[in-house]
Amino acid sequence: MKTKQTLIAVYSAVALSLLTSSAALASSGTSSKVFISGPLILLFLGFCAMVVVIQCVPAIITLYGIITGAVDKEKADETKTLGNSIQHH
Repeated sequence: MKTKQTLIAVYSAVALSLLTSSAALASSGTSSKVFISGPLILLFLGFCAMVVVIQCVPAIITLYGIITGAVDKEKADETKTLGNSIQHH
């Protein structure tokens, strides 16, 4: 049960940080100039955004693996400690 709460807290923190940072970045670039660029510039910027998003996927998977590994190790330590206390009594 504690594992599920920990993962929910981590997911909530990540989602909150992504939402607040994207809102801050979006509001920081306001100007009165008209954005006129060719389609090649827009394709290039879209490609760059796609590369960044694709590189975030393995990072998130690795972070999930680290968190679940730490939780599993904590659970194994609890079981080992519980087993040792039962043997001593």
